[in-house]
Amino acid sequence: MSMVCLSDFEAYAKKYLPKIAWDFFAAGADDCSTRDENILAYKRIHFRPRMLRDVSVMDIRTKLLGAEISFPVGIAPTGFHQLAWPDGEKSTARAAKAMNTCYIASTYSTCSLEEISAAAPGGLRWFQLYIHRNRTVSQQLVQKAEALGFQGLVLTVDLPYTGKRRDDIRNGFRLPPHMKLKNLEGAFEVCEMSLLDPSVTWNDIYWLRSLTNLPIIIKGILTKEDAELAVRHGVQGIIVSNHGGRQLDGGPATVDALVEVVEAVEGRVEVYVDGGIRQGSDVLKALALGAKCVFIGRPALWGLAYKGEEGLQEVLRILQDEFHLSMALAGCARVSEIGRHLVQFSKL
Repeated sequence: MSMVCLSDFEAYAKKYLPKIAWDFFAAGADDCSTRDENILAYKRIHFRPRMLRDVSVMDIRTKLLGAEISFPVGIAPTGFHQLAWPDGEKSTARAAKAMNTCYIASTYSTCSLEEISAAAPGGLRWFQLYIHRNRTVSQQLVQKAEALGFQGLVLTVDLPYTGKRRDDIRNGFRLPPHMKLKNLEGAFEVCEMSLLDPSVTWNDIYWLRSLTNLPIIIKGILTKEDAELAVRHGVQGIIVSNHGGRQLDGGPATVDALVEVVEAVEGRVEVYVDGGIRQGSDVLKALALGAKCVFIGRPALWGLAYKGEEGLQEVLRILQDEFHLSMALAGCARVSEIGRHLVQFSKL
């Protein structure tokens, strides 16, 4: 089967993954309207391409908090990669390193932080944290990630409780017995999701700051009010995210929220976005609206389901090629030339 675009990988994953795994990865909250809106919102943004701009030499590199990546697409934190591929997050880490981009490893990975580090030494990796009621567990994870050479700490803030995902309830979703949440092994005896701490507030940013020298990036911001609070609390980055539409249904599409967040932070911190990226032109639209980089969640899992590390590399390569082409056709030879002038929102 010739894989030409990301939807080819989606179709493959849907066909070949066990239904319970596919449903888990695909799930949105409630009616899934926010999940679907993440994708539809990109279709309402149109380019204003410029011509005769000399795009014979292109430069698509960018930097995340000073670290150079080959193009502005990273891998968002998602859980349970072994559901997609036996080597799980080790394959994800290798693919990200091979493509010279950033991989955000999840608290809920099915490989340990040690295994992920050893799989791709020297790769650019951030660690995504959920704060649990047992703060000691969270503290140990943060300190372990820093000791292992992870270069950023991504705090997910949109999950005081887990959203209602109907198919997971119908399927009675749980990890197969041979898979473990390696980073939490032995820490908890009961369902890990119920141990998330719903009392977390902005003050906990100061607590995290006391534990680590890593830059703190907040994931899950959707409003200017929270973006301003994030800056005030000294974070280094914001990921505009609605958890892939898996939390509060009826919230905004992330690319729509991006505009508000970028305006609020006024360049004081880096802003990234995830959710709904399905082609290279989506990456260009997000950057035009002020994102420094985008992160992909489900498409990375589809790549793993197809051929593990090799499949994920292929997904990233397709996005890279499409982004390169879209940039050239829009008249931008380097990332620094991409700006708000490049897009307009379609009139309803």
